[in-house]
Amino acid sequence: MPKSLTLELSPKQAHDMAIIQRLTAKKLGIQSKQIVHIQLLKKSIDARKKNVKYVLSMLVYVEEGVPVIKPPTYKYPNIKDAKNVLVIGAGPAGLFAALQLIELGYKPIILERGKDVRARRRDLAAIHKQHLINPESNYCFGEGGAGTYSDGKLYTRSNKRGNVKKVLEWLVAHGADEHILIEAHPHIGTNKLPKIITNIRQSIVNHGGNIFFNTKMLDLIIERHQLKGVVTNQGDFYANHLILATGHSARDVFRLLDKKKIAIETKPFALGVRIEHHQKLIDGIQYKRPERGDYLPPAPYRLAHQVSGNKKYTKQRGVYSFCMCPGGIIAPCATDQEEVVTNGWSPSRRNNPYANSGIVVTVEPEDLENFQQFGALAGLHFQASVERKAWLAGGKTQVAPAQRMVDFIDNKLSTHLPQTSYQPGVQSVLLSEVLPPAIYYYLRKGLLAFGKKMRGYLTNEAVVVAVESRTSSPVRIPRDKETLEHPQIKGLYPCGEGAGYAGGIVSAAIDGMKCAGKIAEVLGKTNP
Repeated sequence: MPKSLTLELSPKQAHDMAIIQRLTAKKLGIQSKQIVHIQLLKKSIDARKKNVKYVLSMLVYVEEGVPVIKPPTYKYPNIKDAKNVLVIGAGPAGLFAALQLIELGYKPIILERGKDVRARRRDLAAIHKQHLINPESNYCFGEGGAGTYSDGKLYTRSNKRGNVKKVLEWLVAHGADEHILIEAHPHIGTNKLPKIITNIRQSIVNHGGNIFFNTKMLDLIIERHQLKGVVTNQGDFYANHLILATGHSARDVFRLLDKKKIAIETKPFALGVRIEHHQKLIDGIQYKRPERGDYLPPAPYRLAHQVSGNKKYTKQRGVYSFCMCPGGIIAPCATDQEEVVTNGWSPSRRNNPYANSGIVVTVEPEDLENFQQFGALAGLHFQASVERKAWLAGGKTQVAPAQRMVDFIDNKLSTHLPQTSYQPGVQSVLLSEVLPPAIYYYLRKGLLAFGKKMRGYLTNEAVVVAVESRTSSPVRIPRDKETLEHPQIKGLYPCGEGAGYAGGIVSAAIDGMKCAGKIAEVLGKTNP
């Protein structure tokens, strides 16, 4: 039987397999030559003390046979002539739903409003260089969804949400590096994700599924509360089961459901800014040393604080970091021409000189008081109004309004701004005039608290860029807890981030797989 072992090593030791084997033997009280194989199970960094350590969890095989450990692979049946299931959206939820359907013996037909990953790149370049937004092909819409350009952070807060291991193994089977199977905070990189997404598409098509790009859902075909298909700009598609995985930015879908009186709900979400520091500064704070060295990755951070209210804003609210990108880039993520939206991503090596993170505040019902006439779409209209203010403040282009961090705290116009990774450019603006007053109040208090938690974080060399508004969907599409169907429409399965049931690549993928499994249960009962 292999022995379970945990080692704490210096960064240099953790990168030398001979040293790992020698220290493992010493801890087990055996000779190094008795070790046949060491299998790493998990690798993480403990930076709480001055001497940063790697923590390695492993299985050690001592004088015994070693099982053949092969990269995970999956063999799917050919489902060309199987029963059809419509999947709207080719983001993580839609793609993994399709893979799960194929594994279970059903044919996914994916309808994606945007373009394939290669064609999509030209539209992203147009945003950066010409400030032109294609509303159907951008950072949020297109093959792979927003996940393709969210840099592939693959950690989720709970393993109870489904089979995380299977999601990671499917990614490895389609080209991701095996290290994602053992790292505590696995990450792929935006530069590598497009190839992996292309490989997933090829798997779906090779086994009989269909993917239609530039195919936008315009309406649902419903008869007596039973889904029958969809109307698209490319014609009608028919099936009795549909996974609706359109993402958190598909505002037209929410409006369609509201217009058809199909139940939707206002959902809690958060809104704020994206803050960028020099990565070297963050490394120094987190690793407690002037230079990171050759054996440590660019340091991330995670911050959260409960900010007390005052006479005007009475509630305590959470302010927290979101989608932190070490060695990253701030990206323009608007889905319409007259709005500015920011997000962040990192390449696989995380070797950009900047670190950025969303810093956001929970949006409360009182923030939506001026939008109550929009009913369940109140949060959506609130979100859109802030994005439009950012667009106006930046000069009606994709130039983003920005401010140095201490100037933001002091509500002082920055005389000039530092260089940033945001390619369309930044414009010095009083962000208190862009953000809703309550959001500005809580952000300001939150940043002051963060400056005490991370000494050196609060600096005027950092830049605050507005607006970080697409943290999650402001709308939830309800579904039955057991069947996952919409309570009004039989055969309609709201899914993923856009429906309000996920928050990131892994949780969206898991939710897609869950919906596919529920549909297979229903179809299995009707099969002859």
